[in-house]
Amino acid sequence: MIAPFVRIPGAMKYAIVPVTPFQQNSTVLWCPETGRAAVCDPGGDIDRIVQVVERERLVPERILVTHGHIDHVGGVADLAERLGLPIEGPHRDDQFWIDGMPQQCKMFGFPPVRAFTPDRWLQAGDQVLVGNQRLDVIHCPGHTPGHVCFFHAPSRLAIVGDVLFQGSVGRADFPKGDYQTLIASIRERLLPLGDDVEFIPGHGPTSTFGEERRFNPYINS
Repeated sequence: MIAPFVRIPGAMKYAIVPVTPFQQNSTVLWCPETGRAAVCDPGGDIDRIVQVVERERLVPERILVTHGHIDHVGGVADLAERLGLPIEGPHRDDQFWIDGMPQQCKMFGFPPVRAFTPDRWLQAGDQVLVGNQRLDVIHCPGHTPGHVCFFHAPSRLAIVGDVLFQGSVGRADFPKGDYQTLIASIRERLLPLGDDVEFIPGHGPTSTFGEERRFNPYINS
């Protein structure tokens, strides 16, 4: 089921679209002033994503990518071609994951998809635009070496991919993953943004950094 868009007074709007058999949270973000939008992590089922864009009469202007795992990037090339969009992210350290998308398809039982080269690799301190809104780029390695998160300070909203989940954290047993690096990314780069920040994870329900700081056993252990 496609979630209805969420209204945040005076700030960013978004709709979460679960895609692929992994129920990965693809997020359509848009600027309330301009109606311009970005699609974050279109892992597949792009018709469902386009349905949200058309339903809300949005003007898509870019694709954002948190990291190179197939359930997050499987639909990137097709969506970029279909809508004529540039691709921004992830960090260049995830290039090996994107180049290896054919192997990922076989590994996880996905239908064949095309690899791609981002129009812009991202790094810590960069910003990306969605209409008149700016999102800060936070490099959060550990799940993958090139994983990035996106933070919209006025909305107190973060898109964190597979770094952090409600009550859990991302896996670190994939190639070039590292558990201690993952936990350091959460504790040193995400939690300091504030307990009131709501985050959209790569899978499952939203939560806040404050809730995870208090109750997530992986962070508190």
